[in-house]
Amino acid sequence: LLTGSLALPLAGLALAPSMSAGAQTPAPDPAIVAGNTAFALDLYAELGAAAGGNLLFSPFSISQALAMTYAGAVGETAAQMAATLGFDLPAPALGEAFGRLNADLIARGAGGEGEGALRIANALWGEQTYPFSEAFSAELERSYGAGLQETDFAGAPEAAREEINAWVAEQTEDRIEDIVPEGVITELTRLVLANAIYFYGPWRDTFDSAATEDDTFHLLDGGEVTVPFMFQQETFPYAAGDGWQAIELPYEQEGFAMTILLPDEGTFEDYEAGLDAETLDAALSQLDWREMDLFFPKFQFDFGASVADALKALGMTDAFDGDRADFSGMVDGTPSEELAIGDVLHKAFIGVDEDGTEAAAATAVIVGPTSAAPPEDPLEVRVDRPFLFAIRDTVTGTLLFLGRVLDPSA
Repeated sequence: LLTGSLALPLAGLALAPSMSAGAQTPAPDPAIVAGNTAFALDLYAELGAAAGGNLLFSPFSISQALAMTYAGAVGETAAQMAATLGFDLPAPALGEAFGRLNADLIARGAGGEGEGALRIANALWGEQTYPFSEAFSAELERSYGAGLQETDFAGAPEAAREEINAWVAEQTEDRIEDIVPEGVITELTRLVLANAIYFYGPWRDTFDSAATEDDTFHLLDGGEVTVPFMFQQETFPYAAGDGWQAIELPYEQEGFAMTILLPDEGTFEDYEAGLDAETLDAALSQLDWREMDLFFPKFQFDFGASVADALKALGMTDAFDGDRADFSGMVDGTPSEELAIGDVLHKAFIGVDEDGTEAAAATAVIVGPTSAAPPEDPLEVRVDRPFLFAIRDTVTGTLLFLGRVLDPSA
């Protein structure tokens, strides 16, 4: 794990207007937190059903990337996004709320030397020939710190992809690489909105590595694996209910912790299926400090997936529909092509050891024209017989040259 603090440059950080990471920040709006939590658990259910093993994602990153996209949504498209994502505020107020929340998190999460690190960054790349609205760009700059970067998607899509991937890798200490795979960015891409989040939290009470020993971890199918378990005798917030236990491991940063929900043996699937915001709140409200002997496995893994299908299943359908998407709030005037979300890509990483937790995630929203047909196999054309030809001015239709070729060897 990365120990020590990170330098957190202001460029790209989603800070509230006139705020810095060290300044006193207004209290975040509880409504945005409640909405994010409800969305997080809804999305967990969808992604968990699709994933066959370990699962990891950052609902905060996904919410924020889509909140920037929502700033340009109109009509039913905006309504569906708001309902799916738990947005109870209109776009400008939502942006201000995210800005305050980000500033508060950064102010507490990015401590001094040895106190951990938190980075939240947003970015926006737009096709340089596309008429994006100045109001849309200004709103994202003001609330999310994501000024529009003019990009040559039409002429150099691969170079644009490499630039986006490099930005994400830099923001996540190289834990998230190649967020956008080859072939996703094309000459038809018009906009990419991205969020990256990086966290390093040292435990408030670190584990002694000398006490770490291999032990048995029991699998859902009844199998067993041997993994290193960390140990410490300490006082932690703890709660227990019918079929579950909850343990919370605080980090050094004020207010940050890892919460563990541990269903009784043989009940994991039922507990997971019933987990919602109300169930989670009920468990958290019962936490109380208890001394315990804690055995906790070390682990490290990453996860990556498109979350587009999950978002559609939760009701956000029009945003992906070429005939129904309405992102006219992103543009000035009436462009020759309409926009829709092509994909929402997400990757996440976590590592947990005796010293603390390192976690990173990134989300990229790919936006392009709705009129684009799906790619087809190349059409083979052989000009191997007599033909006519013209050299003409396509603006006025003037024929500059007109002719035919009967024998090109003559």
